[in-house]
Amino acid sequence: MSAFKKLLTLGWVVGLVACAHHPVTAPESPTVEPARTEAAVLPQDWTDRELPGKARTRYSMDERASRPCVQAKAQGSASLLRRRLQLPVDQLQEVRFEWWIDRFESSREVEDPDIDDAPASLVLAFDGDVGLLPLRTRMLYELAHTIMGEAPPYATLMYVWDAKAPVGTVKVSPRSDRIRKIVIGSGQDRRGGWMRFSRNVVDDYRLAFGEAAGPLIGAALMTDADNGRGRAEACYGPVQFLDAAYRELPGSLRF
Repeated sequence: MSAFKKLLTLGWVVGLVACAHHPVTAPESPTVEPARTEAAVLPQDWTDRELPGKARTRYSMDERASRPCVQAKAQGSASLLRRRLQLPVDQLQEVRFEWWIDRFESSREVEDPDIDDAPASLVLAFDGDVGLLPLRTRMLYELAHTIMGEAPPYATLMYVWDAKAPVGTVKVSPRSDRIRKIVIGSGQDRRGGWMRFSRNVVDDYRLAFGEAAGPLIGAALMTDADNGRGRAEACYGPVQFLDAAYRELPGSLRF
């Protein structure tokens, strides 16, 4: 695999959480876990999206502390549970979400691109004018579209749990500056049980990218352990998208 193609398969595909195009079926890599003969029960409108050359993280419905949730089990794997959205930025204000982390590797951190596995992540994809981006970035978009069968979003913002990085760390992906991460929890202050987060999406996007956000076109849950070839387990609770009056918007994850 060329370095250029490896760049895409390792980094850019994380941003493929939503787009308006229909995916094109590509030959399955032998390193990817074969498709399951019986589909797991998943929340309505959320689909399992594998990544090229990666084993699939298993997502299924479960319970933690008598509350329904989406369980994610990763073993040397990385994939997404995603849904498409179409929320104008002038409607969107806040996202509230919860997760319960069962297991993670304490050596994994966003500061090191070779071991930046995260036991829990919420991935948000935004639309924008790709034509305004540098030529090299537009070429990467075109190549990603060819490889994956769908175009990457204009920008991807990830809320992540990290083993070491301090809360508030903003990290630009070394594989694409169109993917940026905000650390919202750290292994240093792991509390166990359900953890609840409330984030101003508009402010966080501006913090990460230095510009105003476009429409939110997709969201995904992601638990990965592919870089370190380790294991990670988490459960995800409801994800609520709220407007300025704190009214729930379409596309929120409810059980």
